[in-house]
Amino acid sequence: MERTLGLIAGAGGLPALIAQRARTQGWRVVAFAFSAVTDLTAAVDRVVPSRLTEVGAVLEMLGRERATAAVLCGRFSMGEVLRARAGDDLGRDLATRAGSRVDVKLVEAVIATLASVGIEVLDQREFLADFLLAAGCWSHRVPTEPEWSEIRHGLALARQLADHRIGQTVVLRHGVVTAVEAVEGTTEAIRRGTTLAGPGAVVVKAVAGDHDYRIDTPAIGVETIAAAVAGGAAVLAVEAGRVISLERTAVLEAVDAAGMALVSADDAG
Repeated sequence: MERTLGLIAGAGGLPALIAQRARTQGWRVVAFAFSAVTDLTAAVDRVVPSRLTEVGAVLEMLGRERATAAVLCGRFSMGEVLRARAGDDLGRDLATRAGSRVDVKLVEAVIATLASVGIEVLDQREFLADFLLAAGCWSHRVPTEPEWSEIRHGLALARQLADHRIGQTVVLRHGVVTAVEAVEGTTEAIRRGTTLAGPGAVVVKAVAGDHDYRIDTPAIGVETIAAAVAGGAAVLAVEAGRVISLERTAVLEAVDAAGMALVSADDAG
């Protein structure tokens, strides 16, 4: 029997990758493409243009397509979410139940709504596990001991930041925090933090202890590296086994060309 997966797709290359992998696992994939999403035509069986203000229409179409599971993936601009009108009746009900427009709260309300009609939201790692960065140094250059001290400090701070649902990234220099991620996202936080820190900054990305991988999988990519390199960062560190890199070859080439260190760190790092 054919299985249908609803792909709730934001911007970036992640939706297409998950769609391709889902199809190799036997799923028929129907993508609900929101603003700025990359063209998914070649990667899925059907594309349904969608809007944040028309949640009811998405739910209705999932039912028509007989979807039994869904994946939420890609980037959704929190600025767009904050500015969006209340939308249709279901959208207003979701906002009321969430109690705020914090992304996690909203997505939890969406997951509960989908579950109520028999649609399971899947953990993204079912399709992305091999992209998780295991503990170790991935670059040619290894961090110095002072840089490792900054990494450990930054890891503790970034975890607290993530636990409070604020962001996942901090930028440090000589023990001083020059930026914390909020609504603007990782790349903009890096740009701001490295501008304030000057050359030699350490960038650290971590994940909340109870992070729900149905909601998103934290990632770094060529855009992340480009921002760090442009700002003169010395190190980019991510939490071991909990952050993915989809463009690993390009990422490592860019890191090594810049003489930057890239590590996936744990508490023993």
